[in-house]
Amino acid sequence: MSENDRIPLDASPPADTAGSKPAHRGTAAGDVAGAFGDLGTFLPHVVSALTVGGLSPTGLFVGFGLFYGFTGLFYRLPIPVQPMKAVSAVLVTSHLTPGAVAATGVILGVVLLFLAVTGLIERLSRAIPQSVTAGLQLGLGITLALLGLKLMLDLPWIGFGILALVLVLMFVPRCPATLVALAVAVGAGQIFGLTQAAHPAVALTLPGLVLPSWADVTDAMREAVLPQLALTITNAIIVTAALAHSLFPEKGQRVTERRLALSTGAANLLLAPFGAMPMCHGAGGLNAHHRFGARTGAAPLILGVLLLGLGLFFSSAALDLLRMIPMAAVGAFLAVAGADLAISKRVFDARPSCWPVIAATAAGAVIVNPAVGLLVGFAAELLRTRLLAMFVRR
Repeated sequence: MSENDRIPLDASPPADTAGSKPAHRGTAAGDVAGAFGDLGTFLPHVVSALTVGGLSPTGLFVGFGLFYGFTGLFYRLPIPVQPMKAVSAVLVTSHLTPGAVAATGVILGVVLLFLAVTGLIERLSRAIPQSVTAGLQLGLGITLALLGLKLMLDLPWIGFGILALVLVLMFVPRCPATLVALAVAVGAGQIFGLTQAAHPAVALTLPGLVLPSWADVTDAMREAVLPQLALTITNAIIVTAALAHSLFPEKGQRVTERRLALSTGAANLLLAPFGAMPMCHGAGGLNAHHRFGARTGAAPLILGVLLLGLGLFFSSAALDLLRMIPMAAVGAFLAVAGADLAISKRVFDARPSCWPVIAATAAGAVIVNPAVGLLVGFAAELLRTRLLAMFVRR
């Protein structure tokens, strides 16, 4: 892809949808509301990891709390922390043991630290054409929106009602749309008997050490590490860095592929042995935090403190507290964040010759996964450049 054919990185903050607000100096209310903007991605994976995967709530929430808190202080921007989705899926479908989950986190942490220290992660990012990056962003947004729609359809009147409420509140100046809609969702769940009230007892609980066996290590390598690594490099590092530069043209320059790989690798290497779920950053989560008002590192810091407190003092009732939020409402938050990520200025600013590449990349990411989308995008970009060269020669 030549420089003239590249999709320009936005020189100004993008207006991704009709209701999007430009990036600006954050407000306290915006950061508080935006702190909860990524619940649509966070809750489904966490609930399944606790209920089906059998992970310890103490280690899981303490891990997320520490990583979120560090992320807010280090980047000073609303960079998200998310469960690693491929690991989450394998955890539920293949029933990985807690030891295998810990081994997965440690192995991925070592690999990502190696890529960061050697500079290989930056070479990988420079080798990916921006049309492919835009296609991955489009595909990830569509995937998130479809997942949100699926959750909403489980209880449509709650799901679409909360969706409508969120969309309306987004146009109300300084209104914490997520918090208001979240309170309404919890209230509706209680009033109509959709969820049960939680009665947490305060008790200090510290995470325990999880030591993987050799069988856990081999299971981790076979089932989880390789599928997740490709997703992490593309979505959690390369696309996240590109989106941060787009949303925050000045402050976003500190969010580099190398730093994202370093923070992700270190967090998993240090926290996975204490029961933390494998974690990463993510483009969808960044867009979700930003979409609901977060503009500074205060947003991840707020959520980190809450999750840390939940893990240390309320771990016995953590799942009951989360279940007070109807999953259909969680789907509404996820649908908004996904649509906002998909309908990107980056896509519309692309040259017409890049649109087939973007579409092919997005299709691969939606139908299979982002790693396959990446491969499809490379093939489509190679075909595009050759066709353009043929026309130029003529």
